[in-house]
Amino acid sequence: EAGAIVVCGGRGGVMAAGSRGATSVGGEVIGILPWTEPSEANEHCTHVVATGVGQARNLAVVGSGHVVIAIGGEWGTLSEIGHARSIGRTVVALRSWALVGRDGMQGAPGVIPAESATEAVAAALAAL
Repeated sequence: EAGAIVVCGGRGGVMAAGSRGATSVGGEVIGILPWTEPSEANEHCTHVVATGVGQARNLAVVGSGHVVIAIGGEWGTLSEIGHARSIGRTVVALRSWALVGRDGMQGAPGVIPAESATEAVAAALAAL
């Protein structure tokens, strides 16, 4: 609804839910897949990039947007948070990893916690 393009890993679960939400209001979704088969993308991706680079595609996912929303997550999400911050992207952490750092990393600079999808999207749009 805000005119943003969603970039995600293009597969199931949270990625499919976000893709479905975006396309349900006429939005576009770029799915960046880890493998070489475009048919592995969820049905809501309007554009698919089949990288063939496995989890290294996480850097392409976060590098393709201006702001990252990390939702829940396992180790791949944590790597995306790290990649995003290392290239200067703001991260909105929606019920995601709680990060603890030392010295200049104390308080996880550039990572904004959010508790709802509405709050996460508002924070991401504000960060633009």
